[in-house]
Amino acid sequence: MKISKLFIASDHAGYELKLFVKDYLAKKGFDVTDLGTNSAESCDYADYAHPLAVEVEKSPDYYGITICGSGNGIAMTANKHQGIRAALCWNEEISRLARSHNNANVLSMPARFISKEEAIKILEMFLNTEFEGGRHQRRIEKMPVK
Repeated sequence: MKISKLFIASDHAGYELKLFVKDYLAKKGFDVTDLGTNSAESCDYADYAHPLAVEVEKSPDYYGITICGSGNGIAMTANKHQGIRAALCWNEEISRLARSHNNANVLSMPARFISKEEAIKILEMFLNTEFEGGRHQRRIEKMPVK
């Protein structure tokens, strides 16, 4: 998996975990662009999911990380974009499968249901798992609405 740029976004419920993940990624040398939110004040996840999806769609080497309370709303919003395959991941195995079988390009995490340590394990699995292709590629090609 070639990553040239990572984008990260959250709503208020994911803000604290987003800061933690962003700092972790920066220490690992990743180029990370934070698209908000910039506080724990109540906000709407769609305001941050859409800009992230637009950026990730620009290149196959761009990936995204979205975080909200359940991980669902922000993933559902990102998935409205044709080129996005956002996967809600709450453990390492789901993260591995999201990459290896679904070629997910956006990792969505549920801040209210995972610890910071679990988030790092999920993130590492996502970043270090290659897409298997083969029969999975055929399935991915059927995802976009035409």
